[in-house]
Amino acid sequence: MNLVSRTLTGIFMIVLGLILIGVGIFVYFTLIYGIPLLIIGIFILLNSHEDDIERVKRKGGKK
Repeated sequence: MNLVSRTLTGIFMIVLGLILIGVGIFVYFTLIYGIPLLIIGIFILLNSHEDDIERVKRKGGKK
């Protein structure tokens, strides 16, 4: 994911997770969806190592 899509997806998931946690005060089964959504949204927003390209080592020469 590039920076813009990662930021939009992370913010959307965090907001949706917070809304579901807020609703979870009254309806407890929404906490099952809200808490993991919040955690995944924070992880997506803060994960900057995904865009790094890993160097591939070659063994030997050209074949």
